[in-house]
Amino acid sequence: MSIVRPIFVASIGNPSPTYTNTLHSAGHTVLTLLRTWLLTSPFEKSRPYASGLLSTSPDYTLWQSPSLMNLSGKPVSTAWRTFLSSLSTQEDKTAARLVLVHDELELPIGKIKVREGKGASTKGHNGLKSVLGALPGMDFTRVGVGIGRCVSRESRDVAAYVMRKMTPDEVEIMADVAGQVSAVVREIRRGVR
Repeated sequence: MSIVRPIFVASIGNPSPTYTNTLHSAGHTVLTLLRTWLLTSPFEKSRPYASGLLSTSPDYTLWQSPSLMNLSGKPVSTAWRTFLSSLSTQEDKTAARLVLVHDELELPIGKIKVREGKGASTKGHNGLKSVLGALPGMDFTRVGVGIGRCVSRESRDVAAYVMRKMTPDEVEIMADVAGQVSAVVREIRRGVR
């Protein structure tokens, strides 16, 4: 007998339209593209889901955090609790899985890294620190979307790098990344991961 889990895929980044398609908002870019892979509805603002953008289908719920990256924890926690309360059975609530999509500075652009479990390091990512602080001890899946790293390690240079807009080629790469993330999400839904 196979497991079929309710899946809540959340992205963290900085809010649109100002930060649309910046490297630091790669999670949002991928989630927007993921909608076509998972055949979910168009995104709409949802007050119960912390005023984030929500896209649904019978199999998947996609949600974009409306907050600045470093303040993502509270909205993610609110949206996750709202999602759980929308599920009709205790069995679904127990089986439900949170998948968090975010940018990953230490990975080359176009690569993803999947981390399962509670103990994975944030590697200094303030958005992840905020989410982990709001969901202490919670077991969920993180999908890091590679954005590459600038040569300099100076915080000013790194900040300028992650806040820059993606090139058209980089946006195209993110479309391929959405396909990779779609495969991961489908595996999680089926209980393979």
